[in-house]
Amino acid sequence: MGMVRTHLWFARDGHEAAQFYVSVVPNSRITKVVDAGPGVPDVPEGTPFIIELELDGHAVTILTAGPAFTLDEAFSFYLSVDGQEEVDHYWQTLIADGGEPSQCGWLKDRYGVSWQVVPKALDDIMSRPDAAGVARATQAMLQMRKLEIAPLEAAYAGE
Repeated sequence: MGMVRTHLWFARDGHEAAQFYVSVVPNSRITKVVDAGPGVPDVPEGTPFIIELELDGHAVTILTAGPAFTLDEAFSFYLSVDGQEEVDHYWQTLIADGGEPSQCGWLKDRYGVSWQVVPKALDDIMSRPDAAGVARATQAMLQMRKLEIAPLEAAYAGE
C-alpha cells in the first residue's frame, strides 16, 4: 500500500457501505473496524466509527461521524471495466436499492457515493487519431446515462 488513501465521511451506514463495496469490487476486503468510544459527537458508543478497506488494492478509510459533512459528485470512484457486460453488471449493482443514475457513466450508489463505470473501449475510442470521430463519440457519450459501447463505436464511425 502506498501512502495515499481515499478518506470518505459518512453521516451513517459507513460499515454497511464498506461491506457492500467489498462485495461488489473484486479483490477487496475490510481490513480494520474501530468502534466509537464514549463521547464521539454524533456517533453512538460501540458503533463502527472507522472502517478501513481495500478496493482492488486501493486503500479507503470510511469515517461514520454524523452529518457535519456530506458526500457529493466532486469525488467519485472510477471503475475501468472490460466490455458491455461488465458495464451493465456494475451499473445495475451500484444503482440497486436506491442508487441514482446520472450522465456520462456516472451514478450515485444508495449511500451517496459517486461512481463512474467506464468501459476500457471508451479510452480506446477517445485516443484514436480521427478527431471528427472522437468528437462524434464525445457527443454521443454526453447523451448517455450508462455508457453503451456499440453506439459509441457507431458514432465514431459516423453511422
